[in-house]
Amino acid sequence: MARSSSGIVAGLTAAAVAVVGFLAYQASASAPERPATAARQPVNPAPPQPAAPQDPAKPVALPENSGTGKRVVYSVGLKRVWLVEAAAGAAPRSFPVVPSTVHPKPGSYVVGSRSGAVTGSDGVPIEHVVRFASNQNVVIGFSARVDGATPAPDAAKKTGGIRMTRADGDAMWAFAMVTSKVVVVP
Repeated sequence: MARSSSGIVAGLTAAAVAVVGFLAYQASASAPERPATAARQPVNPAPPQPAAPQDPAKPVALPENSGTGKRVVYSVGLKRVWLVEAAAGAAPRSFPVVPSTVHPKPGSYVVGSRSGAVTGSDGVPIEHVVRFASNQNVVIGFSARVDGATPAPDAAKKTGGIRMTRADGDAMWAFAMVTSKVVVVP
């Protein structure tokens, strides 16, 4: 008896999802361990970057319609991330980021893979890569440069790295595991 074409497509789709999941697991499991934060030294110390001022008494409000439960919220327009715990009433950690040249579309995503240390699409060493989307054939994720710098990306290049400070990268790495929810808002 012959299978229907929709059954074949469903079977192939399930197989493809399984392979992608397995490869993402392997990539995150084989990421090299890093030394403790106190032991790290920048490769080329960069001049301090001005941080966006934030009065701790007046935290930047979590955007409306940014989902529920434990999640990472990324506002492309505000150039800011919130790490939101599931516990009601817990204040989310929030910090500024430097967006990539290719932006994720607004919506809900899941972290698909992580890498401890790699070379970014802009050619610089980066760490704590948390990938969650793609657009225009560019993979998009959060990361921190090993040298600690947070310059604006080259507008002439298609890059997907949403950059943050190393301290914020440490927090993202500890918070966003594979399958963690990421909500992107305009």
